[in-house]
Amino acid sequence: MSERIREKLSILADAAKYDVSCSSSGSTRKNDNKGLGNGHNSGICHTYTEDGRCVSLLKILLTNHCIFDCAYCVSRKSNDITRAAFTVDEVVELTMNFYRRNFIEGLFLSSGIFKNADFTMERLLRVVKKLRLEERYNGYIHLKTIPGASEDLIREAGLYADRMSINLEMPTESGLKLLAPEKTHKEVIDPLKLVQNQIVQFKDEKKLIKNVPTFVPAGQSTQMVIGATPETDKEIMQTADAFYKNFSLRRVYYSGYIPISNDSRLPILGSQPPLVRENRLYQTDWLMRFYGFNVNELLNDANPHLDIDIDPKLSWALRNLQFFPIDINVASYKMILRVPGIGVGSAKKIVQARKFGRLRIDQLQKIGIAYNRAKYFIRCSDSPMQLREYQNTQIKSFILAESQSKYLKNDIQQLILF
Repeated sequence: MSERIREKLSILADAAKYDVSCSSSGSTRKNDNKGLGNGHNSGICHTYTEDGRCVSLLKILLTNHCIFDCAYCVSRKSNDITRAAFTVDEVVELTMNFYRRNFIEGLFLSSGIFKNADFTMERLLRVVKKLRLEERYNGYIHLKTIPGASEDLIREAGLYADRMSINLEMPTESGLKLLAPEKTHKEVIDPLKLVQNQIVQFKDEKKLIKNVPTFVPAGQSTQMVIGATPETDKEIMQTADAFYKNFSLRRVYYSGYIPISNDSRLPILGSQPPLVRENRLYQTDWLMRFYGFNVNELLNDANPHLDIDIDPKLSWALRNLQFFPIDINVASYKMILRVPGIGVGSAKKIVQARKFGRLRIDQLQKIGIAYNRAKYFIRCSDSPMQLREYQNTQIKSFILAESQSKYLKNDIQQLILF
């Protein structure tokens, strides 16, 4: 690798770290024994797939030059940073060399916008076409859609990418207008709608025609910057919920705002992004997608913000004690999922295990539930107490004390060991 390519890689890989919208592939692109790589068996960079594998990705920008001046973006045109740009051949060569050396399992390619949207999107398309058609690369490719690019370019790119994503940036239009007045949510919504319609169309054609090319088999995702504008958690999650429903997104990513300028429009934060809030938003997202919660149950006018001290599932349970305790031996799967300390896997095991007899505390612990948390919300064959003995504030304090005690115990053990 030449020194110039190494310098470009350092600059453009560092600039790409602010884009978090890259997680488990879900691709169905298989190797036909004549090419290189296999998107079906591998995922993307420095993340975890659903089966727990940690996978790697070459995550870079095509360029960090940009015609826009978004206040929250490190690559904005007014920022005094070192600029660089890869050629199409350089990206292809880097990807193939890293893949052959087993350094990566896929490519995440994004870009600043230079000249205009079509000019940038056309170069991204040339990269993925060359990888697929000339290098016969069958590994995972996550490609960023450029807002404002022509439909023809986006449609063609979908034939070569496994996943496409386009960043919503701010949760609301007003927030976007404040920090990026040159952009609109419509420029994001239109490509999402186009890709979603194409995915549906290709699936319908596959029912009638045997050989139909794949089109974005791993679906779409988007990303929102959190904390740069004053939206409530309720507004953020309502936006996410609408995008999940309207565009069948695989993921919405929440990126805690990192202070990068002294712009008066931006909030004054410490040097660290709001990571706890970011984590609570991801937990809420998970409850909506896998636990059957409606966004309005978790966040509403009475509770527009998530509790920083406790997770959103426990927070909901404490606000709705009228539903508890549930009898773990007869309750529905849906209600078992809503018990703090019980996950999807444990809930399924409970439903199966109780077919063979009534469950006791020790059996629930063996199944793997967090019993010290769940015990306030359930009854089983040998439960020692009833939930009505405690108020929600008492339960919260008990659980927080238990958590603090656990971490304190771990710290003491570490001191003893070292």
